[in-house]
Amino acid sequence: MTSIAEQTDAELGGRLSVLVRQRRDHVKLDRLLQQLEGTHGQEQERVLLQVYRLVFPHAFAEESVLWPVMRRALPDGHALTLEVEQEHQEVNELVTRLERLDADDPERGPVLERLAEVLREDVRDEEDELFPRLQAVTTTAELRRLGVYWDVLRRIAPTRAHPVVARRPPGNVISALPLSVLDRLRDAAEAVARRSSGDVADRLWAASRVLTAAAHRVERFPLLRTGEDPSTRSEGSAA
Repeated sequence: MTSIAEQTDAELGGRLSVLVRQRRDHVKLDRLLQQLEGTHGQEQERVLLQVYRLVFPHAFAEESVLWPVMRRALPDGHALTLEVEQEHQEVNELVTRLERLDADDPERGPVLERLAEVLREDVRDEEDELFPRLQAVTTTAELRRLGVYWDVLRRIAPTRAHPVVARRPPGNVISALPLSVLDRLRDAAEAVARRSSGDVADRLWAASRVLTAAAHRVERFPLLRTGEDPSTRSEGSAA
């Protein structure tokens, strides 16, 4: 099998194909990870926010749309997708940990390095293994249909780390609406806060903390954790 990184758009099914859309996001991610290297303070937070807004909706749509197809179509689909789900879970846990560390905390550097490493491993596993396997059992028309479905879901998916939510349906699908609303409100509050000062900025950052706490409470609803494999269960979640 040939990695999708080495194929043309036409070979992957054209611009509407989910494989072309996936590779496009991977290129953006690589560019952001390069920008992240050597950054500090507000610049680092700015780049990290762009990474989160790319990575979490992207992964959410994969887990909801693509991996169920692979589990149905391939005899080893469960094992293939589980490995990537475990990588996604580690990304969620690393980002949650990162958000709790102060800017000058000595642990921050190693956590950032591991985050970039796991994200790059995830891209390679998908481009070199999973997507060529999907391509082999899927028609061009189906790749395009999946591409549209994946892109629609990505645009309404949560934009922040939620390590407690299941990585599989139905839990992750049920979580989409409440967590997406909370995440995007938080994104908007923080974007305005960064351009503001004084009491306005303080109130917006306080609102962001309230929204974050609300999201963490919502993600612990038992229904949002249904369908998950035990190996992707957050250590911080109840059994």
